[in-house]
Amino acid sequence: MSSSTRRRRYLRTAIGLAAVLVLSVVGAGAWFYHRLDSNITTFDAGGVATERPPAPVPASPGAQVPVNILLLGSDTRDDGNNSLGGGDEGVGNSDTAILVHVYADHKHAVGVSIPRDTLVTIPSCKLANGSWSKPRTDQMFNSAFSLGELAKGNPACTQNTVENLTGLRVDHTVVVDFKGAAAMTDAIGGVDACVPNDVNEYGIQLKKGMQKLSGKSAVDYLRTRHGIGDNSDIGRMKRQQAFLSSMIKKVQSQGFSLPTLLPLADAATKSLTVDEGLGTAMKLVDFARSLEDIKLSDVTFVTAPWRFAGERVRLVQPDADALWKLLREDRTLDGQGTAGTGAATAAAASASASASPSAGPGTNAPLTAEQAGAPVTVVNGVGTAGLAGSGAETLKGRGFQNVTLGANNPGKQRTEVSYDPTLKTTADQVAALFPGARTVEEPGSGAITVTLGADYRAAGTQLNSVTAPSPTATAPSGIPTGIAENTRGADTDPCADLTFGS
Repeated sequence: MSSSTRRRRYLRTAIGLAAVLVLSVVGAGAWFYHRLDSNITTFDAGGVATERPPAPVPASPGAQVPVNILLLGSDTRDDGNNSLGGGDEGVGNSDTAILVHVYADHKHAVGVSIPRDTLVTIPSCKLANGSWSKPRTDQMFNSAFSLGELAKGNPACTQNTVENLTGLRVDHTVVVDFKGAAAMTDAIGGVDACVPNDVNEYGIQLKKGMQKLSGKSAVDYLRTRHGIGDNSDIGRMKRQQAFLSSMIKKVQSQGFSLPTLLPLADAATKSLTVDEGLGTAMKLVDFARSLEDIKLSDVTFVTAPWRFAGERVRLVQPDADALWKLLREDRTLDGQGTAGTGAATAAAASASASASPSAGPGTNAPLTAEQAGAPVTVVNGVGTAGLAGSGAETLKGRGFQNVTLGANNPGKQRTEVSYDPTLKTTADQVAALFPGARTVEEPGSGAITVTLGADYRAAGTQLNSVTAPSPTATAPSGIPTGIAENTRGADTDPCADLTFGS
């Protein structure tokens, strides 16, 4: 046999082996993706509201747009989760909710924690029997997830509630239960976390200080609020933000290669419930890799501006609305644009004018001429000087033109919107501007009356022993005070500021 013949045979053999190797890898990858696909649970897209905030517009053909992801932590004890969380089995609530806004440049992101006890309007949601609920005002935010008692919870209802609250379109919703959180931390070899003090409450035992947590210990850290810090849900959210920051750091340090992502995806998908847009392993991995250019230093966490209202929480205005507006316009928390937003920002800014938070179906729409001219009277139900005038300015800013001030009627604790039943649609628009307001039909009145109670905060007033910042109050950085004091950089010292009031 000639040397040239041997070389050709070796070459053919080498090519053949390479082909077998490539096919084996591709085949294994396909098998693995198929396995992951069988793990994933999706929720019914039919439960997502039909009237939604507008989708962002690309700055130019083919350009990237902002992406909003709603991360929900389910405390269900079903399907084996009771071994990690204890307690009775059942649908449970979603005590952890973080709305992640990925900017159009896909190099910056903000994660907004929404306190579970926040009193909000839960819009119409699809129930297990296929019917739709009526909108409900003054409800705890976390109750949206359990509305209808669906077997896997009602993430579509929580998504509807967030869109209704913020005016932001949620592109993807991901629900993680206890098992999922435990599996993901195991898959990446644990997460560095800081425990403020020794914990020995409700079967949860943690030692003070920095340590690597995974599995059940990680779940304990994420879910506990008794016996740690100040025992509040706000303190728990700060620890969750710090934990997620450490988790992002760990994943980024390991890289976004398939060998890193696939084991993590395998662990996660067994306990994830996602929207149909993320319903395959390929979509999940592609989505994860689309975020690989976001540096830890360019990720910020913020808790929606809040204040205690008895045992519950209310969002502080106008700071909360300012936060939603910044995100709708794809601007950073100090009002700046990120590179590459361009026309997308302008389009979002235009859209945000008609996508403000609402109290029910159709209240995101611009006012009609008839609604704008409807008679609305604002009454000071507290006695604080200037309160009614502030409420009137809020209404005029929304487009109401026939607004008058009524006589003071002190002694009201809760804001109330009374209305003639013929003006119900307009009254819904009015109530949307006063979160938590009680609505009362008043047949024959021919008008709408807003009576501002002690739960309403006007500029410079003090309510419930809490002094709220004025609309123009800003921190030295230019960020509204209510936002700045609730912000945490992802690269912050993991032991810093872990409890409310610390």
